[in-house]
Amino acid sequence: MTPQTAEQPERDSGTTTGQPAESAADPAPLPLLDTPRDGVPHVIDTPSGLERAARALAAGTGPAAVDAERASGFRYGQRAFLVQIRREGAGTWLIDPEPFDDLVIINDALSGVEWILHAAMQDLPCLAELGMWPHRLFDSELAARLAGLPRVGLAAVIEELLGFTLAKEHSAADWSTRPLPEPWLRYATLDVEVLTDVREKLMELLDRQGKLEYALQEFEAMRSAPLPGPRTDPWRRTSGMHQIRDRQKLAAVRALWNEREQLAKNRDVAPGRLIPDSAIVAAAKSMPSTVPQLLSTPGFHGRAAKKDAPRWLRCLDEARRTTDLPALHVPTNSPPPPRVWADKDPAAAARLATAKPRLVALAQRLDMPVENLLTPDTLRRIAWRPPQPISPESVEAGLRELGARPWQVKLTSAVITVAFLDPDPLAVKSAPEQ
Repeated sequence: MTPQTAEQPERDSGTTTGQPAESAADPAPLPLLDTPRDGVPHVIDTPSGLERAARALAAGTGPAAVDAERASGFRYGQRAFLVQIRREGAGTWLIDPEPFDDLVIINDALSGVEWILHAAMQDLPCLAELGMWPHRLFDSELAARLAGLPRVGLAAVIEELLGFTLAKEHSAADWSTRPLPEPWLRYATLDVEVLTDVREKLMELLDRQGKLEYALQEFEAMRSAPLPGPRTDPWRRTSGMHQIRDRQKLAAVRALWNEREQLAKNRDVAPGRLIPDSAIVAAAKSMPSTVPQLLSTPGFHGRAAKKDAPRWLRCLDEARRTTDLPALHVPTNSPPPPRVWADKDPAAAARLATAKPRLVALAQRLDMPVENLLTPDTLRRIAWRPPQPISPESVEAGLRELGARPWQVKLTSAVITVAFLDPDPLAVKSAPEQ
């Protein structure tokens, strides 16, 4: 695979037309990574093809670069509509999961093999639905964060480490389209084309920085963590719901959201393509009772909205009549928002306001984002309810209990202990809103 570079005109070394000469320091355009080295493979959609792919991948060597394409915003759920895998000696394989119950045969072929994914938490859930889960993991996005790269999208990482540019024009496409257009398949092939090279560069960089062990611990924690289960009351995540301050209208949000979810599942369409969250909130606020009133509500427009109008009106009517009213606020084990700490618990506010900038400074010295050094949620929880008595040992134990990895505990526990034992009395007043 040879990157393509646009032909450049010759440059004069002098100024013969009164215009300044181009600076010799002007960077040349980076070569474009646009042609897969082995061409664009055929999409596997038959049992015999899947068996052939499994045999080839099992016979390959080294890690496997893995990616998945979804149809977010088009279809219901987050299932994969294309899986791309490349391994040395096996080449690149594009697999359409839709004709198959699962891809366990591919998972078995990669047993014991390290998988390279970029932003693994985006793809691991949909791969798990297909019976695929890595025995070892390398996340190139997370590695890039820990290494301190200024941008961590795949195209930016490839540009930084390999000197190529990678077009990302099809990342938001409807990957449930069949047949998939050739340009999309070329894009999908390129997504795994150089992941192994990226891994090698990142491994070298992390090793030089003394961070390789940090990354390995993070990858294993990600790989071994259970997938999140179904949310309790997922309708409460409706965007804009903070505008609702009435329990009857909150019941309307719940009824509309649940109806939209079931309808979207039945039609295999993204819920937002039926009615957006903003329409649910607007209808709950105004509580229309007729079709004309509903269709004049923001978000309810077009032929589809008119067709389904009786459905939404039934939901609103049920919400008016229900006595099963949801609570405005759900009890939680999470600390309150930091902006109210100074009033609720000034000592906790001082602990947080003292520890946070010190961790930010430590992260800057380590050249990594502070949220990777220690998650904000972990810091808030231990600052709100610190272990008693506060000591290096108790803080270390508290951080481990909250899920911090050994490398994070080692680097942050002393900073947090000192901040908690001797908080800056002016920290709360001088700190920006957390």
